[in-house]
Amino acid sequence: MSAAGKGKAAPNTAREAALDVLVRVENQGAYSNLLLNSTLQKAQLSREDAGLATELVYGSISRMLTLDYVLGDFVSKGLAKLEPWVRSLLRLSLYQILYLDRVPSHAAVNEAVNIAKRRGHQGISGMVNGVLRSVLRAGELPRFKAGLSREEEISIRHSHPLWMVKAWAAEYGIDAAEAMCAANNEPPAASVRVNTTMISRDKLLEQMLAQGLDATPSPVSPYGIVVKGGGNLALTSWYEDGYLSVQDESSMLVAEAVAPEPGMSVLDCCAAPGGKTAHMAELMKDEGRIYANDLHEHKAKLIAEQAQRLGLDCVEAGTGDALELARRFAPGSFDRILLDAPCSGLGVIRRKPDLKWRKQPEDVSAIAGLQLELLQSVSGLLKPGGVLVYSTCTTEQAENGAVVAEFLRNNSGFAAAELPEALRERLSPPALDAGGLQILPQHFGSDGFFIARIQRLS
Repeated sequence: MSAAGKGKAAPNTAREAALDVLVRVENQGAYSNLLLNSTLQKAQLSREDAGLATELVYGSISRMLTLDYVLGDFVSKGLAKLEPWVRSLLRLSLYQILYLDRVPSHAAVNEAVNIAKRRGHQGISGMVNGVLRSVLRAGELPRFKAGLSREEEISIRHSHPLWMVKAWAAEYGIDAAEAMCAANNEPPAASVRVNTTMISRDKLLEQMLAQGLDATPSPVSPYGIVVKGGGNLALTSWYEDGYLSVQDESSMLVAEAVAPEPGMSVLDCCAAPGGKTAHMAELMKDEGRIYANDLHEHKAKLIAEQAQRLGLDCVEAGTGDALELARRFAPGSFDRILLDAPCSGLGVIRRKPDLKWRKQPEDVSAIAGLQLELLQSVSGLLKPGGVLVYSTCTTEQAENGAVVAEFLRNNSGFAAAELPEALRERLSPPALDAGGLQILPQHFGSDGFFIARIQRLS
């Protein structure tokens, strides 16, 4: 039977499940998170094995550049000439050797050889065995070649594209760029936002601690709780009953910056999946109106479902291009507008390691043009004295402070407005003032995020 044929049975070990996902990510350009979820459902692994498979997939993708740099010294014919499944097997095995203390190196090697025998032939399993045993004898890895620049060393050590390291070094300095790359390789924290229309943070925290969870109040958001090792909190009765939503701590700051009040009329331009919409509704005590718009109908449905789960009646979900909103509503219709703009997403690499390898420098400049167009288009819907919040989940200044500065240059009827004092005092430093609040991933262990407040003067 061919190697491909052998690989079609449902994977029965964590490493085989991870290998199947990694091969399909490379061959088909599939998204690792979606593919991993469906693979784990089919594989029916124990909780511990599902955890290992998850670690191997995300770790191997996140550390791919480092792994390939190391393997390049041990694979005589070059990595590019190997079959994709062999290349992925070597990567996930080396990942265990270099980064996973809980997996003994000899176990990682033996399992790799067994998989190679099952999927390939004697020659492949011998090569895999030889490469990995040579790695074990080599001592400290990676070994940097002479003459590399600091940016190149950071790129290899922390497994980020060189263009990204150079861009961040130019924007934030070389030390901050290295800290960003290191932070992106850390596992993301699990955090939830408390629905304060139903329960206080202290009360929910009390309940979590009583059930033995490792839960602490978020230092970033007064509405957040950080939970370690609690599994998927969307499967709990607290979630089902609408007491909490799963949301990153940085993302929780956006509604606080909008500062909507009960009775206000609010527009959320690009609202899916609805976390920030729901948070604004909670802050408004469910009094007033939020029109939550998204381009896609199935995503608008998600927003409506979220609002229903949380017991929020003031949210109306609708579908349409955000650039068309100015034609659907009269000028000056809203007290508050949130434009959580489409962006390169480079602030969430910790959660989506594939992003590092999918994005190119030109993606940043291309999307900045759309962001400015959206901002210009929806700004006329704001009432005089009203506030518009512009936010992104990226760290790129071209998409953040530069967009806001360009808008303000072109629109004398608008001015930069300060973020709420409590928010500023809580976060700065280390968060940066960069024409708005810029959070980098190393500041709080949360997503990289940008938030700016703009007020309409006339």
